[in-house]
Amino acid sequence: MTAKLYTSGIGPTDELNLRVSVGALVRVLLAHPRDGEMLLALERKATLLKSEDGYSVEVKSQPFGGALRLLDPSPLQKRIGRFHFDSEPSRLEQDFRIFIRPSDWEAVREFCLDHISRPDTSVLEADPTRELAEEFADALGIDLEPNQYTVQGVGIIMEEHPSSTEFFHAIGYPTVRIYSKFEARILDSSLASALIRNSETCSDSELREITLEDARHGGLGRANAVLTLPLNQITAAYLSVRLESRNTPISFQDHQLDETVAALLDDVPVPKYRRVS
Repeated sequence: MTAKLYTSGIGPTDELNLRVSVGALVRVLLAHPRDGEMLLALERKATLLKSEDGYSVEVKSQPFGGALRLLDPSPLQKRIGRFHFDSEPSRLEQDFRIFIRPSDWEAVREFCLDHISRPDTSVLEADPTRELAEEFADALGIDLEPNQYTVQGVGIIMEEHPSSTEFFHAIGYPTVRIYSKFEARILDSSLASALIRNSETCSDSELREITLEDARHGGLGRANAVLTLPLNQITAAYLSVRLESRNTPISFQDHQLDETVAALLDDVPVPKYRRVS
């Protein structure tokens, strides 16, 4: 008898109320062309926020990467039955951002670990190359070529205790997270120079102005740029703060860094994340 497959709906229900987000975090490293110093490149994201007091712009730096795509939902449906995507954009893009029954979390976790550890590209996206190309295009306006960098998997981490999400289409919902970690090394010196130049010439305040201007002209009120930081300095900064402080964003050189930045650094323990491999 063939197992029943369920059409995936949208949004939470009384039963489907735990959100699961599965994504990639990419440690983008480059050597400074001048002196060879190792730099960590992050994506700076500016977002227009609306409140009762008016509008403001948040600028946060975070790892490159994003949601992995659930290319074929049927194996997961066979395992747990019904689930919903968290939003229409996630369903359209096949992003692995879903609502499940809390009792199904263990099965979903094992499903993800199985497919990340032994990639089956017909079911789950295996690497972050698509997302990297899109983010480099947004931030730099360039087409990232395969011969300009190398990429390899470096582990898996999980956040198993639910915390609210800031994802635009599902703000506030309790979410557990699985991240596949990768390291990308920039080989092309001209690309490395472009990353550094963007970081040095586009300030956070300028990014806020670009975001406001985008909103004035009917856009979503968003803008992207790059931030490059000395790898040894950012590692030392995280090691100098209390363990609990690494669970939340920190300020470094007047930039707000998302907590996922600490998860990129192998020598920096972060209490909220459990390293699987």
